[in-house]
Amino acid sequence: QVQLVESGGGLVQAGGSLRLSCAASGRAFGSLVMGWFRQAPGKEREFVASINWTGGRTDYADSVKGRFTISRDNAKSTVSLQMNSLQPEDTAVYYCAAEADLAYGPITARPQSYDYWGQGTQVTVSS
Repeated sequence: QVQLVESGGGLVQAGGSLRLSCAASGRAFGSLVMGWFRQAPGKEREFVASINWTGGRTDYADSVKGRFTISRDNAKSTVSLQMNSLQPEDTAVYYCAAEADLAYGPITARPQSYDYWGQGTQVTVSS
């Protein structure tokens, strides 16, 4: 079992920045592929970013590429999402996800690939 707790959401004006963090416990963090997803009202959960075990490989949704950065600290068992140049369309509940024994690749962009999820943190961007 893996427990995930997100923090760092809030209200920000368009063009502003937020940093989300996700603390993991319950399993060796270095064995986990980590991802961030988001879900806006009335929409399906969508991929935002993912990172492999070492942090040496990252992937992003086209909509956030160049604005968001995912990183991890294996010593602290945390994964972060730095979000810059936020826009109203970034408004959503953001979820941290984790999976062990997952081959890193295109499959890491699918919510179905992850068994472990945090409770979510709200990000609201005003225009």
